[in-house]
Amino acid sequence: MASWLNYFNDLNLGPYYRDRAALPSAAASLVPAAAAPEEAPASPSPRPAPATPPKFAPTTTKPAAPAPFVPAPAGPSLFEVFDRVENDSLEKIRADLGDCTRCRLHKGRTRLVFGVGNPKARLVFVGEGPGHDEDVQGEPFVGRAGKLLTQMIEAMGLRRESVYICNVVKCRPPDNRLPERDEIATCSPFLMRQLDAISPKVICCLGACAAQTLLETSQGITRFRGQWFDYRGAKLIATYHPAYLLRNPSAKSEVWKDLQKVMAVLGLEAPKKR
Repeated sequence: MASWLNYFNDLNLGPYYRDRAALPSAAASLVPAAAAPEEAPASPSPRPAPATPPKFAPTTTKPAAPAPFVPAPAGPSLFEVFDRVENDSLEKIRADLGDCTRCRLHKGRTRLVFGVGNPKARLVFVGEGPGHDEDVQGEPFVGRAGKLLTQMIEAMGLRRESVYICNVVKCRPPDNRLPERDEIATCSPFLMRQLDAISPKVICCLGACAAQTLLETSQGITRFRGQWFDYRGAKLIATYHPAYLLRNPSAKSEVWKDLQKVMAVLGLEAPKKR
């Protein structure tokens, strides 16, 4: 309920909730009173009662008590997110994020993991959320999966510093579980602002969580992996997460095919092996 109230407050409907206690009486004055039933004409014998009650018998319900108004936390509004923030920058977004306590994930984090890399990168990698090593260091993709991602970037003829790397959520989910829907809904607006501020040519989603968030779908990644989509002026492609490749090395060839598609769009050639 608090999330919905925060959502409506972002839509500037806060006064509606603050003044809601006065609404029932005002609304009641607009509803005509029920007309008194007409008196039945005299009859030598009373009309028999119907065997069943009327199908649409009127009922009287007591209006629910108004919900308490919950002030929205500081941060970007939904209108700002989807209409793009004018003159936005990664520095402004990080400042708006602050020492975030907007969802439950902040309770178990060590460090907030914002993102790292070139603020004008042509290629952005988006993962699902920080793991243990990322939580400790405050930087995305620095554990085993991060080292594999670095190798993937170098195989494309790029350096880690030349791309931008971030996640859907900025705090580590407990036990490395997937972020839950309400956590994604709370944190993903900052990701969208990051993507708008960077304005990359290509966005590469690593894993189903990132792809499903940006594409607004619940389909499994195998349904659309390796396909191109348009996303807010960029080309978006999804591939398997490096952590998945650590468990399933045989899928590396499929990911390399996806990365070659990215290279073709960016005009890159793989460095020659020495």
